Amino acid sequence: MDFSFSEEQLQIRDSIEKLCRPFDDQYWLKRDTDGRFPEDFCSALAKDGWLGIAMPEDVGGSGLGISEAAVMVQAISESGAANGGVSSISIPLFGVNPINIFGTEEQKQRMLPPVLRRDDIPCFAVTEPNTGLDTTRLITRAELKGDHYVVHGHKVWTSTAQVANKIMLIARTKPEAETKRPIDGLSLFYTDLDRNTCDIRRIDKMGRKCVDSNEVFIDGLKVPVEDRIGEEGKGFRYLLHGLNPERILIAAGLVGLGRAALKKATEYAKDRVVFDRPIGQNQSVQHPLAESWIELEAANLMVFRAAAAYDNGEDCGAHANAAKYFAAEATFKACQRAVMTHGGMGYAKEFHVERYLRECIIHRLAPISPQLILCFIAEKVLGLAKSY
Repeated sequence: MDFSFSEEQLQIRDSIEKLCRPFDDQYWLKRDTDGRFPEDFCSALAKDGWLGIAMPEDVGGSGLGISEAAVMVQAISESGAANGGVSSISIPLFGVNPINIFGTEEQKQRMLPPVLRRDDIPCFAVTEPNTGLDTTRLITRAELKGDHYVVHGHKVWTSTAQVANKIMLIARTKPEAETKRPIDGLSLFYTDLDRNTCDIRRIDKMGRKCVDSNEVFIDGLKVPVEDRIGEEGKGFRYLLHGLNPERILIAAGLVGLGRAALKKATEYAKDRVVFDRPIGQNQSVQHPLAESWIELEAANLMVFRAAAAYDNGEDCGAHANAAKYFAAEATFKACQRAVMTHGGMGYAKEFHVERYLRECIIHRLAPISPQLILCFIAEKVLGLAKSY
């Protein structure tokens, strides 16, 4: 069993590190302060073709795997971009993947190349205020009217809607009462984001200020039939196909963020002198940081174990979820310890670690909670009874 990266993967990491150097900690601190979307960063990645790293070559991608995408995402996060940098490009990386898998050839050629070139900017509208993780209970509805659907509903936590011109949307095309299971009757659409029929309201949140999150109130959005992805009523199944890559890439970014925090803490522990000795000479400072290194390395192995399984066509659900769970917990501890190592200065924005801590918390919560991951592992891996 070989745990080393290939030459190509090492080259990817090196290239991304070089690309990220102009977008340093100070750049991301400014974006965390002013909330401006990092379009110059996204455009730099698009210009060099990185947004299509895991997309087929015939739509402008590189035709590589989730393993290579994970290498890229981790390098971005570890550069100091943290969750803000990763989230700004996550929808092109895996959010539009259902189009690639389930779209017609015409849809692929029409929809995907503009996203990879950054000519189109999509947002992702799935979550609703009253459903949370019970996605099958969505109530936003799309009613067929001749050659188009008319959509009415309410979405929440829709990322990048402030800057988007396209929307990936799931809506109910058949009432739940008329379906055998709640999973049925949901359809997936990718269409123009018409701001005349969509009221978009930014959510002021704890971290990742530069990548907007929004409530979207939809009142009469017209969607051409040709913008429906796949068959009517199977949209939720199409979304499920992208969950494992999402978990893997989120976990990869989390490990990068934890490493960035650990590096800041280690450097500060070496330089900060108290009582005539560097604080890093004290075991009470050393041991938590050493433990975080171990945990992050273990999480990283889980990430790339899951990525390899996905790329090899294996069932990777357990490993993908476990990687997301463990990476989130290990990174939260590393970021918390980085703040504590800095003492009072850990509370100051100029040292960056408080930003790392704020940004890592979202992926302890989303897109799936740690408790639901444990339920999944208990049921699907250990064979215990379903508990929810």
